[in-house]
Amino acid sequence: MVNYRYLGNSGFKVSEITYGNWVTHASQVGNDAAIATVHKALDLGVTSFDTADTYANTGAESVLGEALKGQRRESLEIFTKVYWPTGPMGPNDSGLSRKHIFESINGSLTRLGTDYVDLYQAHRYDYETPIEETFQAFADVVRQGKALYIGVSEWTAEQLREGHALAKQLGIQLISNQPQYSALWRVIEGKVVPASEELGISQIVWSPMAQGVLSGKYLPGQAVPAGSRATDEKSGAQFIQRFLRDDVLEAVRRLKPVAAEAGLTMPQLAIAWVLQNPNVSAALVGASRPEQLEDSVMASGVVLDASTLAAIDEALAPVAVTDPANTYEVSPKTRP
Repeated sequence: MVNYRYLGNSGFKVSEITYGNWVTHASQVGNDAAIATVHKALDLGVTSFDTADTYANTGAESVLGEALKGQRRESLEIFTKVYWPTGPMGPNDSGLSRKHIFESINGSLTRLGTDYVDLYQAHRYDYETPIEETFQAFADVVRQGKALYIGVSEWTAEQLREGHALAKQLGIQLISNQPQYSALWRVIEGKVVPASEELGISQIVWSPMAQGVLSGKYLPGQAVPAGSRATDEKSGAQFIQRFLRDDVLEAVRRLKPVAAEAGLTMPQLAIAWVLQNPNVSAALVGASRPEQLEDSVMASGVVLDASTLAAIDEALAPVAVTDPANTYEVSPKTRP
């Protein structure tokens, strides 16, 4: 079964393997298959589910709501997000304005079939809206009982500090950040993680397997497998391109004996690696087939010894991206 961790400086616990439906529901797989994977996640002990209104232009939330119908709501932790465009993409259909936040939370609750979400996240930082306006709207959402906690995604250390201070002034809790993080993409370690530890903010990390590259299925000098994420634009193919270099794939191949020595599969090693960071509360995993989850959840509770961690660093150090400057390039300077 899956272990639990506290999220930030709160009493709220989440399953350290959290199911995410970014590129699967209402996009990569049919609804029946999507619902089957959610039910499999529940059977395996996963109770935390992450989505966003923008995924499949609201479709992913609807599928998740259908999949969770009939489950005991109190036994679930449901997260969603606001920022990216939805609907016809009009001038107020994106960002973190008060208008968009209130319209988005109401739409999300309807699609998810719930009265509240446990965690409501700013999907990016909005440079076009005063942060005071955003956090006042978040505070009102919390006070209305539509969300219990507030989180953000891909915010810089400075943005986290500013948001945390405003949340405290308004009497609400900013408890999480959702960045990309893997053994190949470590840019949060330099500034974001230290600031988060100081503020009592946890990381819910996405792409712990570096878009599947750390599974070992992509090989240097060979074409990408047919039907893989690297060939499917709807599945985030653009995100994986940075890792599809022969030097990166050769470094990843050197992890196979490391995983074997630890008694783990390559995906398990990748997920377990991010969970060794004490500031990480959950690793987001997705699945297009139920059986994929059986492998992923076995990373929960794994403790990697010092020699295994050193071997991973030795294999990946030449190709891992560590520059904190990359955290400043994620949020668009203007709304999409």
